[in-house]
Amino acid sequence: MQPIIKVANLSYYYDSIPSLDHISFTVDKGDFLGIIGPNGAGKTTLFQCMLGILNDFSGEINLFGFDIRQDKKMLQRIGYVPQKKSVEQGFPATVSEIVSLGMIGRKINRESIDSAIEFVELGAYRNKRIDELSEGQQQRVIIAKALVKQPDLLILDEPTTGIDSAAQERFYDLLTKLNKDKGITIVWSSHDMNAVEKLASKVACIDRKLFFHGESEDFFGNEERMKSYVEFAMQSHMNLHFGNEKNRADNPENKIDGNGI
Repeated sequence: MQPIIKVANLSYYYDSIPSLDHISFTVDKGDFLGIIGPNGAGKTTLFQCMLGILNDFSGEINLFGFDIRQDKKMLQRIGYVPQKKSVEQGFPATVSEIVSLGMIGRKINRESIDSAIEFVELGAYRNKRIDELSEGQQQRVIIAKALVKQPDLLILDEPTTGIDSAAQERFYDLLTKLNKDKGITIVWSSHDMNAVEKLASKVACIDRKLFFHGESEDFFGNEERMKSYVEFAMQSHMNLHFGNEKNRADNPENKIDGNGI
């Protein structure tokens, strides 16, 4: 069976600093892939390359069998939840109006909008303004917006940042429901290794390079592998930090932009 995602020898640089360094992995239909790695590991950059936001990468990215650089039609089959909320707090729109934005480029379907809202258990709030909801509820609205076009693949970039623990648990239950009940393939980055161990069927450990990609139990059930990953991540972080300091010292006019890395 052809993988839904194929990433081969992917590299991306901000100035001369590598954010991704020859990363290769595949994602099959029905996978729930948890991506872990420290801040600055390249997780957001990976997603931006996969979604065609960044195009100046080297290597290959195929989604649903198509090269992302040559055919972006397959992006309609993807729901994306970015790291930061895509709706400003004071934005004067209701839950239904926000969710309907996920149908841009398609004919508005009220039944699909209502179905997505009900699925994230916000039916009673459909006419509420977004700024009247809690942060956890707002994040579920963003999920509904991503689901309204019935995607085959859902990509989430640290979606629980800033959400309290109770809301996180409800959110994790929702992800499990999406994967198991609706059959949606999920790629999800998180710093919560306990949640990744509990929810994800597969794991990818990234810190610019790919340290591990495989079954979740093969990673979390192997103490030596986990210890090696922690040591690898620490060493990589130190190399990146001191490499950046050296770069700035050697090239004082060279500004290193870490946004989105």
